[in-house]
Amino acid sequence: MIATSEDVAKRAGVSRATVSQILNGRGQRFAEATRERVNLAARELGYEPSSAGRTLARGSSDFVIALIPHTTFGATLQDFFGRMTDELAAHGLTLVLRLSTPSTVSLGRVITSMKPAAVFSLTRFSDEERALIGDRGVLGLDPASTGDNDYNHAIGLLQGRTLIEHGHRRLAFAHLRDARQDPFGADRESGVRDACLEAGLSEPESIGLDVTPDDADRALDALSGTGIAVACYNDDVATALLSAATRRGWRVPEDLALIGMDHTTLGRLTLPPLTTLDFDLATAAEAAIHRILATTGHADADRHPERRASLRVIPGGSI
Repeated sequence: MIATSEDVAKRAGVSRATVSQILNGRGQRFAEATRERVNLAARELGYEPSSAGRTLARGSSDFVIALIPHTTFGATLQDFFGRMTDELAAHGLTLVLRLSTPSTVSLGRVITSMKPAAVFSLTRFSDEERALIGDRGVLGLDPASTGDNDYNHAIGLLQGRTLIEHGHRRLAFAHLRDARQDPFGADRESGVRDACLEAGLSEPESIGLDVTPDDADRALDALSGTGIAVACYNDDVATALLSAATRRGWRVPEDLALIGMDHTTLGRLTLPPLTTLDFDLATAAEAAIHRILATTGHADADRHPERRASLRVIPGGSI
């Protein structure tokens, strides 16, 4: 049989009102021992409080909406959000993934119907999204509010510095250009530009390509000849350029040096293997979880300390 709040109240030796207050997140006025008895009884009975009841009581639901940038949803993002989904579920929160779109109409409808506890985004909210979230009284978490504005800049900076440390003096940045947006590329190119500036080099060239043979060929044509090192938006872009260079008979890294991002399985299978960047996925996910739990008032948010994910260079043969 499905346990009820009355069953929990009887086992814990308290009233149903007390059970409702504690399990719906409003139990601060009760003694810690009382809260522990109620929570223990609920766990032993397998009791799940009504989601609708919690929404009415708190004015928000147990949903957290994650806005997904309209870009390639590769294995890295899947692992990131998979970890967040599991960890937040352990705290009674349900992560809902939603593609970000230029219009805020559908987002407004989702917020109205779900009454989420928070809206989380890996990219900066647009002015329209920020205004909508604020007007609806919903907690919003994006890089601008959490101090992570410089993360993608740090990727480009490390890519540029790594290429320069290997003796390269002509640099370029290769954007992902397809039907989807490139939400991270501008900040990454800015990082490469700053690496060139601090080394006294000319500004990097800029190219963009779809991950197709023809577009990769066109991207190489757009470069100012051979002997150039390219920091790539991700490993897919780097692999496309590596393939195009091989078809032309260019030597890698002498004629074309490449550094990717994401440390994908495909990048380890190329000849030569890609030099790329990797980041500490576990730490990045833990930091995001900490922010959500702390913002939504979960007492055990400290179990997920705020730490910055580190970047590291994965050596290969492409630089």
